[in-house]
Amino acid sequence: QVQLMESGGGLVQAGGSLRLSCAASGSIFSINTMGWYRQSPGKQRELVATITSGGNPNYADPAKGRFTISRDNAKKTVSLQMNGLKPEDTAVYYCQSRMVTFTRLYEDDYWGQGTQVIVSS
Repeated sequence: QVQLMESGGGLVQAGGSLRLSCAASGSIFSINTMGWYRQSPGKQRELVATITSGGNPNYADPAKGRFTISRDNAKKTVSLQMNGLKPEDTAVYYCQSRMVTFTRLYEDDYWGQGTQVIVSS
């Protein structure tokens, strides 16, 4: 059984900051890319940022300059520091991890349950 557990969402005023964290656990053989996606009501899930196992980040345009993604390979965690939050950042944020597990023995995408971020104006 593999699990991605997110934490750190909440309510914040515009201009404020939040830090999201996600920990992978279970029968994991290896982890490739980890990342964060978000989904607002009525919209499709969209990329926020990803980071490779070597630490190379990739940001969607709305996140550039405001969000910072990081990971700890030893702890199997990925974090997203969000600064300068705007009301349009309001969404459910999902942790994603591309992993090989001992049960599946092939690479696949796994998702957390999501954490709500609300930015008030």
